[in-house]
Amino acid sequence: MADYLVIVESPAKAKTIERYLGKKYKVRASMGHVRDLPKSQMGVDVENEFEPKYITIRGKGPVLKELKTAAKKVKKIFLAADPDREGEAIAWHLAHSLDMDTASECRVVFNEITKDAIKESFKHPRAINMDLVDAQQARRILDRLVGYNISPLLWKKVKKGLSAGRVQSVAVRLIIDRENEIKSFIPEEYWSIEAEFTKGKETFQASFYGIDGKKVELKTEADVKNVLSQVKGKAFEIDKVTKKERKRNPAPPFTTSSLQQEAARKLNFRAKKTMMLAQQLYEGIEMGKQGTVGFITYMRTDSTRISEVAKNEANDYIQNKYGKEFVKQTERKEKKQQKSQDAHEAIRPTSTLRDPSSVKEFLSRDQYRLYKLIWERFVASEMSPAVMDTMSVDIVNGSVMFRATGSKVKFPGFMKVYVEGSDDQKEEKDKFLPALVEKDKVKSESIESNQHFTQPPPRYTEARLVKTLEELGIGRPSTYAPTLDTIQRRGYVTLDNKRFIPTELGEIVLELVREFFPDIIDVEFTVNMERSLDDIEEGNVKWEKIIEKFYLDFEKHLEKAENEMEKIEIRDEPAGEDCEECGHAMVYKMGRYGKFMACSNFPDCRNTKPIVKEIGVKCPKCEKGNIIERKSKKKRIFYGCDQYPECDFLSWDKPIERRCPKCTELLVEKKLKKGNQIQCVNCDYKEEPQK
Repeated sequence: MADYLVIVESPAKAKTIERYLGKKYKVRASMGHVRDLPKSQMGVDVENEFEPKYITIRGKGPVLKELKTAAKKVKKIFLAADPDREGEAIAWHLAHSLDMDTASECRVVFNEITKDAIKESFKHPRAINMDLVDAQQARRILDRLVGYNISPLLWKKVKKGLSAGRVQSVAVRLIIDRENEIKSFIPEEYWSIEAEFTKGKETFQASFYGIDGKKVELKTEADVKNVLSQVKGKAFEIDKVTKKERKRNPAPPFTTSSLQQEAARKLNFRAKKTMMLAQQLYEGIEMGKQGTVGFITYMRTDSTRISEVAKNEANDYIQNKYGKEFVKQTERKEKKQQKSQDAHEAIRPTSTLRDPSSVKEFLSRDQYRLYKLIWERFVASEMSPAVMDTMSVDIVNGSVMFRATGSKVKFPGFMKVYVEGSDDQKEEKDKFLPALVEKDKVKSESIESNQHFTQPPPRYTEARLVKTLEELGIGRPSTYAPTLDTIQRRGYVTLDNKRFIPTELGEIVLELVREFFPDIIDVEFTVNMERSLDDIEEGNVKWEKIIEKFYLDFEKHLEKAENEMEKIEIRDEPAGEDCEECGHAMVYKMGRYGKFMACSNFPDCRNTKPIVKEIGVKCPKCEKGNIIERKSKKKRIFYGCDQYPECDFLSWDKPIERRCPKCTELLVEKKLKKGNQIQCVNCDYKEEPQK
């Protein structure tokens, strides 16, 4: 008979923790929340200080019954839900359901599922932190007041199934505002001049810098001609050589936001997938005789803090693997974000010694890739800076100056393990210049001018949007992935080439919210609300006061919207063809898996069919059908014959109309990081990548 009952959230976690604690402990899973606000009604009594009405979640009755039975057979119950607001709220709901004293030392928290961390946490149980619970409760009630009041209005005035939430509405606004910026953007012309120089047998490139040592912008072709007219002959002279040593520091270990961004850049993972895999790595992976092992620390965090134990283990590993000179000598002060709660550590491996190659056999392909990313980022963060030798050379011809820059890695430091990705810049590579000294003579082999136009700001990728939400202070680590998922499921935005594009529906809903509930999409208002929730967590203010202050204004806007919001009819877009079953026009509809065609005579005619996108290429296999773009179940694009199943031609790469000049077989367009490359499916024929 066990003496103690420990309740966690997931069965995977329960199995691991029970093994660590031993026979006196029985560990059971609550499977997340056991109580919540009812789905069928508001569940918040606005007349009685916003008292929430909690009920047992449908389907959780048997789980709760099992927990109550187990609770009667033990001396003490420990609640070990996740170490954040949500976890604290789950523990509080469990305590109420099991008639526990919330002031008793029943709450246990740990940042990683390892034997030492678990055993240490059980030495220091505490009471449930009601400030954390109240902060989570306030967020839940706020979201309920917004969602359950605005959503029915949108159903009535626009269409069923719509919703409006605090964080999701701001996210949609950011996407739509960016789209409007792109539409109103007016490109501006500018020019550049590139030159190739030789010194002896060595060549190097340089760009036009300015006149008489002052930087000059080239805005028109006339500006270019003016510069070139001042260049006399091909002889240039080295005017100035500047050599410097530059240090480059490693990126800090991952927070939730930076993990989602980097997984999107380097692994092409959606935010939802990243968090799902991180949850699996945190809760534990079966490792044969070793049993289930937690691979990473808790994955919902906005802190870059690392424990001394983890630092020391990493330093020993780095010294043994790479040498003492690769160990970080001084602690770099990380800027703590103003909004950061710093509740617990950064996301890191539970043991540096568990390097990715040694555990690859126990992980799925995607688990391995994400773990490798987390492990490398953490190890690199504890390594010494990289040292770069940089060289800048000014080359003159009369008053005209060109500038060449070069750099090379003098000491790789952290770059031996990992280099952070970027949305905007290419990874740093060696760019060598020949040995040049002042007064050296060099010869210009070619001088070319190029016309350019300024580009509009880029559309948001998932990584960019998460980064922007974090920088603005909107939402918290646990909200990013669900927010991105919700705005897509509601049909407010779509992803095209991994970039968000607003839909007509999204624009209509945003305009209604903008007109009648301006605070909901106001960035500063949303940021201040997040700060208010932090104040509740810190015990500085009562949650009821924050909700009351919000609701006084919100209620007025709600009443105005009820009376003045006009009904909007969203007409289906014609598909440009007739239904083959009844002759009525086909229209485009939006379903859970994207757009499809349906008969406008619904419900009398229920004919539907997928949207076929032809690419203008005949099938190379049957030579009868046309190649069309299709999507797999995982939404990956592939290409097949429209005569399927009679013809089973299939290609992941996009076929093109031309044939291979070498062997006359099919040419395809292959997507590479450096651009799209045309290559043959049969021989070694390739064309230069097109950026």
